[in-house]
Parts: sequence; structure tokens; C-alpha cells
Amino acid sequence: MIWQLIYLVTFVASLYALVEALRTPASAFELMDKQTKKLWVVLTGVATGLSGIAVFTGRGVFVIMCLVVTLIYLLDVRPAVKGAGNGSNEGPYGPW
Repeated sequence: MIWQLIYLVTFVASLYALVEALRTPASAFELMDKQTKKLWVVLTGVATGLSGIAVFTGRGVFVIMCLVVTLIYLLDVRPAVKGAGNGSNEGPYGPW
């Protein structure tokens, strides 16, 4: 039961990371020196797929790896690239 919950949480977080990676402009990744958009879309896509399989089959051999990739993206890459490269004059508290 606890593993199914872990699989489900990993799947939802991975899916969120994939959507965020797809929405972020490619230039923001290079600007912030966080590899490429293509690499992060592939990594989060694979993590989403493998964790989704784990949710539906109950076998999560690679779920820990999926969780690590997802956490790296959400806790390190996403905050760095969020808002970078969008060409606006937005500061942390609004326009300036």
C-alpha cells in the first residue's frame, strides 16, 4: 500500500515536471547553464512513463531513479530557469 502511494506521488510530480519543462523556453535552459530543454524533456518524460507504469502494474524497479530526476528538476533546474529568457522586465515582485 505504501509503495503504491510512493508510485502515485512520483508519477504526479514527474508529470508536473514534464509539463513545466515543455512550457519553459529553450533559451532559458542555456541562459542559466542547466543543460538543454531537450535533455530535460526526455528525462522527465522517461521518469513520467516509468512511474506511470509502476502505478498501473505495481512494479516500480526504477521509481527511485524517477524520483531523483524529478526532484533535481523541480528543486534545482525549474527555480533557475523560471522567468529566465522570457524577455520581460519582471522582477521577483513584479515589473520594474
